[in-house]
Amino acid sequence: MLVLDTCALIYDALDPTSLSRKAVKAIEKGEEDGLLACSDISLWEIAMLIGKGRLDPGTDAVTFLQLIHTARQIRVLPITPEIAATSANASLFVHGDPADRIIAATAIVHKAELVTCDGHLSAVKGLRIIW
Repeated sequence: MLVLDTCALIYDALDPTSLSRKAVKAIEKGEEDGLLACSDISLWEIAMLIGKGRLDPGTDAVTFLQLIHTARQIRVLPITPEIAATSANASLFVHGDPADRIIAATAIVHKAELVTCDGHLSAVKGLRIIW
């Protein structure tokens, strides 16, 4: 499984040239193998960015999120008790952003690699990052 961070979802949909070559290859392989996923909180983050006018996908939030979800058959992973507990583990995370902690914890719990441009997450023990 390959978990896409919020930034990876947005770049893949709107500006693929912002993805690293390594990220593009991983996403293409993940799509081919049917292994792409994202945390459900990424959908919320994207909707918030659209709602605040910080992201303009050229359509409304619901339509854009549906397009992201179906374009590459991305599986949306819910926050489980294990993910919640992992994200709250202060010894794992120096990163304070709750959404980023949940996304990283999702990858850790699912034993997946995470496609992210967030350099702060590279300090998370046990998190395998592609960028």
